[in-house]
Amino acid sequence: MRSWQVAELGEPSEVMKLADVPEPVAGAGQVVIDVGAAAVSFPELLTIRGGYQFKPALPFTPGNEVAGVVSSVGEGVTNVAVGDRIAFLGSGGLAEKVVAEAASCFDLPDGISMAKGCCLLLNYGTTVFALDNRARLQPGETLLVTAAAGGVGSAAVQVGKAMGATVIGLAGGPEKVDTVVQLGADKAFDYNEVDIVEAVRSATEGRGVDVVYEAVGGDVFQQVRRTVAWEGRLLVVGFTSGTIPDAPMNHALLKNYSIVGVHWGAWLARDPDNLRDNWARIIELSETGHIDPLISSVRPFGEAAQALSDIGDRKTVGKVVIEPTPGSAAW
Repeated sequence: MRSWQVAELGEPSEVMKLADVPEPVAGAGQVVIDVGAAAVSFPELLTIRGGYQFKPALPFTPGNEVAGVVSSVGEGVTNVAVGDRIAFLGSGGLAEKVVAEAASCFDLPDGISMAKGCCLLLNYGTTVFALDNRARLQPGETLLVTAAAGGVGSAAVQVGKAMGATVIGLAGGPEKVDTVVQLGADKAFDYNEVDIVEAVRSATEGRGVDVVYEAVGGDVFQQVRRTVAWEGRLLVVGFTSGTIPDAPMNHALLKNYSIVGVHWGAWLARDPDNLRDNWARIIELSETGHIDPLISSVRPFGEAAQALSDIGDRKTVGKVVIEPTPGSAAW
């Protein structure tokens, strides 16, 4: 079968190689999945470059977000069966088949395509955890989302609206700003064209925002922290700018706001049931039309390396999906 392999760290266009490898075999508690669609993301790009906190052993196959059909099951598997449509969060998804722990597989309803199904687990799981478990976002509060046209940012806009918040989005460029408005944001600004602090203060009549969903870091972090309202919450989700900022603690003290870390993966290691609980909620939000993954493109298997490079070059919005089998997103 075909599988993308990373044998050394670097830029995807240089280190990702398409190879023929043996088909996986399901061991005890495992299943083999015929991959229908796999999403790629910025954290995955960082992993390939060697700049992410998770560092898999070399060689490895990228692809953490998968949707597909179970083709075989190992000993002791009872929660899924051959022929089931499932979503899976793990590793090795940029292949025609992948082996997964059965406990990490989640039922994917027939009404959700493979392309959209593979985009639900990571971004929406992170976002529900961030806004509900960590920020305790309440109806009527105001939410500011940075990188709001990206994968987790677009999810945060939709989930924030579903939770009853007024949502303000920040994005780079007029087309991305238009996308954020189409996602449902009440207001959106191009952070290359406005003074973020003044724009947000004006949009909130000087009050500021209750919750900031911050995934950029660097100078953007330094600006948005100044928009946090009294007793607000500043969620630290990631650092797509590549710069980890320092936060002046006197500012947090004077405004009585909280700086809250969001490391969903570490949380799952301590509370594995969190994902299954959140999955039920994500499916409900999807089936009721409150969320709909923003997908910039669905690309053939051979374009996976280029897709990851495009993410690094900021040429995409939302998610990019790879299909090992043409047309499989319609399964």
